[in-house]
Amino acid sequence: MDNNTFIPQAFIDKMIGILPEQLTIDDLLTACRRPLRRAIRVNTLKISIEDFQLIADKHHWSLTAVPWCEAGFWIEIEDESVPLGNSAEHLAGLFYIQEASSMMPVSALLSHYQPTHQSTLLDAAAAPGSKTTQLASATNNQGLIIANEYSSSRIKMLHANVQRCGIQNIALTHFDAAVFGQWLPNTFDAILLDAPCSGEGTVRKDKHAMKNWEQGAIESIAVTQKSLIQSAFQALKPGGVMVYSTCTLSLEENQEVCHFLQQTYPEQVKFLSLESLFEGAEQSLTQEGFLHIWPQIYDTEGFFVAAIQKTGLVESEQANKRLGKFPFQVPPATTKKNLLSYFNTQFGINEFNGVLYQRDDEFWIFPENIIPLITELRFSRLGIKVAEQFGKGRKSGFRASHEFATCYGQQASSNKISLTAEQAKLYYQGRDIHDIETKNNKGEVLLTYQDHVIGLGKSLDNRIKNSRPRDLIIDQNLFDF
Repeated sequence: MDNNTFIPQAFIDKMIGILPEQLTIDDLLTACRRPLRRAIRVNTLKISIEDFQLIADKHHWSLTAVPWCEAGFWIEIEDESVPLGNSAEHLAGLFYIQEASSMMPVSALLSHYQPTHQSTLLDAAAAPGSKTTQLASATNNQGLIIANEYSSSRIKMLHANVQRCGIQNIALTHFDAAVFGQWLPNTFDAILLDAPCSGEGTVRKDKHAMKNWEQGAIESIAVTQKSLIQSAFQALKPGGVMVYSTCTLSLEENQEVCHFLQQTYPEQVKFLSLESLFEGAEQSLTQEGFLHIWPQIYDTEGFFVAAIQKTGLVESEQANKRLGKFPFQVPPATTKKNLLSYFNTQFGINEFNGVLYQRDDEFWIFPENIIPLITELRFSRLGIKVAEQFGKGRKSGFRASHEFATCYGQQASSNKISLTAEQAKLYYQGRDIHDIETKNNKGEVLLTYQDHVIGLGKSLDNRIKNSRPRDLIIDQNLFDF
């Protein structure tokens, strides 16, 4: 219990007025002052849930299943000396640290829409990437996910998480999400809008979260949320499903935003019930079929989730687009053949999912579904950079990228070198690895730890030259097992 958690009296008075009759304000305040349970989500793109449970048992991690997410678990660990984010499994992208209630929006979306390899999805407010990576994992890297983030400072974090988790079917954009209705009307099969909000539900994670709480600020944020939900709805295909969510409790940011959308498009908005999303969902169900998650119900953060179907076309203004020149082009057939020959010879990889594009000396794999959107949208980051070309003529060659290793490394059948725990720590610290048996592997090699690819190096006799990007170096407090 943290009695230093700041909870304004005006907030308390407001919550008394909107709490369901079966809940009490005392229980809400007690829950808000209780430390938040730590939770993770297994990244099934890189490891099965069963295999991860074996790893957890080995480390004496206690896992308790999250009811609304098959890959989600509350976790308790004995040794707190090393941050969970610096564990070998997290660095290798085997799991994502994610609050349990924030796993619910993607689960809600997937309960009403099943993506296929032809699906085009939008995560309208994506950073830091928890829901984007959850969605990509659930789709098994099939189809296309447009992950948009308005904050330029958070784009880098979003990309780092996408890269670490081995996400292949993604394109990053950097817009105010309110533009999508005009830029791409009736385009997306499904949309996730985890809207910016006042964050009332996050006080268990940040005891100062409500330091600047004001009713006026909530009303201002609600105006922004209404703009975002209307634009997202315009961008949704008829028949498509949108999930609107927040990590806040006030009705103005939740139910009232959804009611605004229904009032704006009374013939095209259909609320979809989330009653059967998981056992116990009825405890937080509203009369509309939304989930209003109070912290004391499931011992989580406060959250709100609504599922909405678009039953018909709606009008939106046409955008005046200025995209600029697209800097990528399809490489010549000979270049493509030589590049694929390099990956086959060096790593035993014969093909990639997607289409190959070139920008100067760089080679990228794009999701196939992106092609119709290339002339419709400006991208901050598109596809996976797999290699660079260096030199000219007979001295030319290719050099694989770190992204190739994280996204495609598990497919490789050759030039893989297994590291010990101490050697893996040296790699994450950006140091070369000396006195290592390279088994006659030459040139670029994939480095593995505990059978999972963690990056690239260059084999030089009994030394591995470190190829880890400088901005990913971690100098201290790493795993020790």
